[in-house]
Amino acid sequence: MSDKDFKLNTKMMHWGRDPSAYYGLVNPPIARTSTILYPNLAAYEDPNHRYRYGRMGNPMSDAFETAMAELEGGYKAVATQSGLSAITLALLALLKGGDHILMADTVYPPLRDFCGNVLKRMGVDVEYYDPCLGGGIENLIKPETTVIYLESPGSGTFEVQDMPAIAAVAKKHDIKTIADNTWAAGVLCNPIKLGVNYALQSATKYIGGHSDINLGFVVADTAENFLPIRKTAWDMGVTAAAEDMYLALRGLRTLTNRMKQNEKSLYQVLDFLEDRQEIEKIYCPALESHSTHDIWKRDFKGVNGLLSILLKPYPKEKVHKFIDSLTLFPIGSSWGGYESLCQPQFLQHYRSAVPWKEEGYLFRFQIGLEDPEDLMADFEQAFKVLSA
Repeated sequence: MSDKDFKLNTKMMHWGRDPSAYYGLVNPPIARTSTILYPNLAAYEDPNHRYRYGRMGNPMSDAFETAMAELEGGYKAVATQSGLSAITLALLALLKGGDHILMADTVYPPLRDFCGNVLKRMGVDVEYYDPCLGGGIENLIKPETTVIYLESPGSGTFEVQDMPAIAAVAKKHDIKTIADNTWAAGVLCNPIKLGVNYALQSATKYIGGHSDINLGFVVADTAENFLPIRKTAWDMGVTAAAEDMYLALRGLRTLTNRMKQNEKSLYQVLDFLEDRQEIEKIYCPALESHSTHDIWKRDFKGVNGLLSILLKPYPKEKVHKFIDSLTLFPIGSSWGGYESLCQPQFLQHYRSAVPWKEEGYLFRFQIGLEDPEDLMADFEQAFKVLSA
């Protein structure tokens, strides 16, 4: 059989590894090095010499970047030291002073800080747009528009963007598109296959899967679009730790199985939560009540373990008791690991195109790999505390 005939789960077991190149070792060895030695002066003068310096590439980064490009269905990848650095690398590679960028209103909050601080200082005009615009985003394009940035689903409330429609408009106007694909982990959706130029992820999340690394990557759709990313990474000294890339490759081998379990548990928890009187609204694109459910159903192959709960307007003291009484949902800022988590969302500070006007507290929950019966029991006792 050809590799092309294999199912995704089978392919993922083999991406980024070549045992024959390392005496039969099943996993590529970690390359801990800064210095690369050259056999002679001619090799040093050869611009095509395979490895030149540790931060510019080594066997481990080759393995990881090859696997991530395969995962996203793109040309090549560049590894970075975090998810945020993947985002900032892509933006700095494509933007210059005087440019205009359209930024989805639901993006990762630290990205808004980067826009308000670094991009503003560079003289880049950042305009936030309603993520549900779809092809209507054409009305916001200016002569100086260089990039359209997407995050689908978005942070906190998980609006799914019409990526094919936005990508088609961007191509018509010769504008580059970047999509944060961390939610889908490259398994549930591939933005590049939907027409987007760049897909990036925080591999800290589902790919790493064990809450023990910080890692990101950017994948370009073509060789032409890859060059500015690679060159900017070299110019900025962007590099990823060899140990983190090794652990991400290890996480990749179990990614689909972990996400299937996350999805199965999520549906059980959603079914438990849907009729709770304490809840004003649940945000998850897999729910038919979600505003972008139909687009999610069209473009995605499944759902991950994230949902957000908007509580009814309870007093602050009661809400604190509710959250503090949870045993299996500690407060943590990440997601995608094996453990369940809770994080408060303060969207009134991070929405402008579509201002956040809800009165109740909003909390994002990660449904981890614990037994869902235990997770539901934990919610049950906490709701009793809330309603007491």
